[in-house]
Amino acid sequence: MKKQELIHLHGLLAEVQKQCEMWDGRELDLTEYEELGVRPTSIHKSKTDHKAAVFELARGITSSMEAVESEALAPKAD
Repeated sequence: MKKQELIHLHGLLAEVQKQCEMWDGRELDLTEYEELGVRPTSIHKSKTDHKAAVFELARGITSSMEAVESEALAPKAD
């Protein structure tokens, strides 16, 4: 994958993050991603930096989704 494609994917994942936070009403735990200091707009960063950021962001999003899915739902009648 080219650097430009990784940056584009990084931007798309950042949008997915925003949507997940909006749907759940809480912020995702993206500590590892934030520690990298690489954002989709950080075009001066290396391809390797963006690749690591993409993996960490994807891991944070999926972990959050798994946590939400595993929470028990209260039964309710229609």
